[in-house]
Amino acid sequence: MDAKERQHRVERAMERLRERLAGAHDGWLFAQIAGQVADRRRELGLSQAELAKICGTTQSAIARLESGGRPPRIDTLLKLAHALDCELVVELRPGSPPAEGEQR
Repeated sequence: MDAKERQHRVERAMERLRERLAGAHDGWLFAQIAGQVADRRRELGLSQAELAKICGTTQSAIARLESGGRPPRIDTLLKLAHALDCELVVELRPGSPPAEGEQR
């Protein structure tokens, strides 16, 4: 792959990322996680402050996460999963096929 092709691939990947960050795809990962955390916390009868204490963070950090204001780090997700008695599952799925004439 030459430099021009590589640059085109990077630009396409960035374009897809921008679309996702702009909410172009319903149920995108972080929004989904935010809702799951909030729902599970309520199911367990925990306040944001109580969940924060269990996870070693602040109530405002939990509020930001639940509102989708900031993507959580993987170590934070692991702490949340443990505190909420959940299993954290991360998977990679094949993306859409490249457009005609485009390489991956």
